[in-house]
Amino acid sequence: MAESILRDKSKEFAKQVVFLCRDIKTNMKESVLTNQLLRSGTSIGANIHEAQYAQGTKDFISKLEIAQKECYETEYWMDLLFETGYIPENVYKPLQNQCGQIRRMLISSLNTTKANQSNK
Repeated sequence: MAESILRDKSKEFAKQVVFLCRDIKTNMKESVLTNQLLRSGTSIGANIHEAQYAQGTKDFISKLEIAQKECYETEYWMDLLFETGYIPENVYKPLQNQCGQIRRMLISSLNTTKANQSNK
């Protein structure tokens, strides 16, 4: 159940990142930082989705850890684009919140999975 919520939230977040990056590229002609955000922001959900087809617990953990790292990178690019005026605050704040929720869910899933693995 929690995995499905995480997949759904990360996919919705990825779509919002795609829309934002398309808007910035079209209206502000910025592509270098935007491409970085697009890569990391969509990679979160891709790795979470891929984790459901993991070849064992170690692979599952690895995919979620990659997704967690992508969350941190995404937060960095969003911060940078916000602080340089490419993302308005009313767009930035909800995206920052969504990314933080996903990151916290990943941390929780990783902690649970690792605890369950060490109990075996």
